Amino acid sequence: MKRVLIIVQNLPVPFDRRVWLECQALIRAGYRVAVVCPKGKEDPAFQVIDGVELYKYRPYAPGGSKLSFVAEYAYSFAATSWKTLRARGRGGLARGRFSVIQACNPPDIFWPLAMAFKAVERTKFVFDHHDLSPELFQSRFPDAGASLPYRGLRFLERRTHRSADHVISTNDSYRQIAIDRSGKDPADVTVVRTGPDPAKLQRGEPDEAQRRGREHLAAYIGVMGPQDGVDIVVRAANVIVHEMGREDIAFTLIGKGDCFDELVALRDQLELNGHVEFTGRAPDELVKKVMSTADIGLSPDPMNPLNDVSTMNKTMEYMSFELPVVAFDLRETRVSAADAAVYVKPAGDSEQDVRNYARAIVDLADDEAERTRMSKLGRARVEDELAWPHQEKAYLAVYERIAPQASGTVPQASGTAPQARGK
Repeated sequence: MKRVLIIVQNLPVPFDRRVWLECQALIRAGYRVAVVCPKGKEDPAFQVIDGVELYKYRPYAPGGSKLSFVAEYAYSFAATSWKTLRARGRGGLARGRFSVIQACNPPDIFWPLAMAFKAVERTKFVFDHHDLSPELFQSRFPDAGASLPYRGLRFLERRTHRSADHVISTNDSYRQIAIDRSGKDPADVTVVRTGPDPAKLQRGEPDEAQRRGREHLAAYIGVMGPQDGVDIVVRAANVIVHEMGREDIAFTLIGKGDCFDELVALRDQLELNGHVEFTGRAPDELVKKVMSTADIGLSPDPMNPLNDVSTMNKTMEYMSFELPVVAFDLRETRVSAADAAVYVKPAGDSEQDVRNYARAIVDLADDEAERTRMSKLGRARVEDELAWPHQEKAYLAVYERIAPQASGTVPQASGTAPQARGK
């Protein structure tokens, strides 16, 4: 039985839904799976969940400076290397060997570790490309331009792409970047979208307490970093409540991130305590209650070079819960949501973007027929095209190509995951 190591730096597992779905797919296909990742709150250093070995290290507390990125990367590489050696030794000389190392980004720093294993044990290297690290850096530091750190991130991205035996991209835009920017052979890049599991993410009975006495509920779930635009939601709520005089819309924001404390302070400063609720990271039970009660899903990611070509997992989760989406008009967001979203055209002015986003929320809240139509389209798109079972076939095809099980066939990995129609 072949053994796979998956490296994740920016989220604990199984909290990282994409990686957990990948782990489960590999287990079902007969692979042994180990994961190295940071700890979540109160997580042990080692545990086994559903057959997946989890080796966890204490996460690095990020700062807000450019230098803190370097410190975080150095710490993460050292901690990951140590846990990888622990995982390698756990199975014994023969059984502990990794047939494949899969590194998930950001950051793009684990290719030297994979190359070391490739040289010593002929381990294959798969790169699961979740984010564009150079553009992520620019979104946090808009004045960085083509600075030395940015050029360094481009170098790391290029080396990671070129070192990998196969690249898994989350959408066609990322696939093209691997081909055009890093010179990767198109045959060695496969699109595997982060499709939700519709059997688990589906609308249940509403919990009216989540509306907090208001007629409508708008929900956000996801990371709260500088590039995620959650401040737009808070400022739009301010426009809706204090300028438009709408007291009938409640906002619930689920998740955490570097900007969490600032966002809560902004909410308080704008006197929105009774209207905007922050839950922090929430258990699945609360997430389902909120999503089953909400009328609108919020994807406020603003237009920038990173967001325009990135697939937003939250958008597809809203669709799985039958929520119409309010989003800015971004290239890959349109690919994901199609007609299940209202698209706000970026104005190029932050204040106008907030007002336009607020107006889109109110207009959708007032149009029950349109919400119903969009909710059905979104759920159907998830079930027919975007759901993880459709993506799993392409994911496993990569592994059967580079590290086939002895008793298995070797399907050819295609450039994109199979879909029912369209892109």
